[in-house]
Amino acid sequence: MDTNLILQGFGTWMLAPMQFFSFLGTEQFYLFIAPGLLWCLDARLGLRMGLGLAISSSVNSILKLVLHSPRPYWVSQGVQALAAETSFGIPSGHAQNAVVVWGLLAAWIRKTWAWVVAILLMLMIGLSRLYLGVHFLGDVLAGWLVGALILLAILRLERPILAWLNRFPVSGQIMAALIASLAPIFLGMLAKLPLSGWFVPGPWASLAARAPDAVALDPLKLSGLVSQAGVFFGLAIGGILLKRIGWFDARGPALQRVLRYLIGLVGVLAIYSVLGAFFPSGEGPIPYLLRYLRYALIGLWIAFLAPWLFIRMQLAHKGLI
Repeated sequence: MDTNLILQGFGTWMLAPMQFFSFLGTEQFYLFIAPGLLWCLDARLGLRMGLGLAISSSVNSILKLVLHSPRPYWVSQGVQALAAETSFGIPSGHAQNAVVVWGLLAAWIRKTWAWVVAILLMLMIGLSRLYLGVHFLGDVLAGWLVGALILLAILRLERPILAWLNRFPVSGQIMAALIASLAPIFLGMLAKLPLSGWFVPGPWASLAARAPDAVALDPLKLSGLVSQAGVFFGLAIGGILLKRIGWFDARGPALQRVLRYLIGLVGVLAIYSVLGAFFPSGEGPIPYLLRYLRYALIGLWIAFLAPWLFIRMQLAHKGLI
């Protein structure tokens, strides 16, 4: 908490830049970046980043439930509430995902300057969460550590896992992807069991209400975990099917790349908004199932349906860089 007070003591001039760096660590920002990489730069990189983000976010959601720790502005009147969050605090999802996403990008570029930029972004994203009052220093340090472990696991285990999966037919690969996507939901439900009689303490809710655009705290909900699982399944199926048709070459003239990104983004927004309007929201088996299907379709569009459409429209060709 002392770290939060020290950083906030530098003044309000830091608010805008810290909000900017915090935005660079959001899942929403990454969901704009990862598809662009897949459609316009390198299919394997975009797919790796999307799956890595889904894995990291799922691990983060489960650890938050296991550790169920408050955020600084929930428990301290002295810490300014400069952002609003409804989930538990440790580990910091922004810090954790930043290590995974920017680390994967730096590993793909394979240049010293890329790692320097990536590490600076990781540091600034973590510091932004301290300044905004939504994480303790320990939350951010834990996020960096967990993110580093996940990044290392992806870089070390990706090839052996893919080699193992390639021994199975497509149906077996899809079944493995389904099981892998449902496992975090099951673990999240197990992590939630000891908290069945828990409720948000009154002082936490009262202090949290100070935040801008504050909504009621609901740190036990599993909807975010379901969304992440659905995206993972959709991306995984998309990768399997994309390989089956001969992959997707993301190279091409600048105009083709721009058109791909715009068409692909319209597809993502259409699936998100149309299904979101018809599917019920909230917590429960039916909303969870429909949410899973909605986000799985988004992942499938990103990893397969959009690339297949680009090939059919002659905006891209089969193949791999």
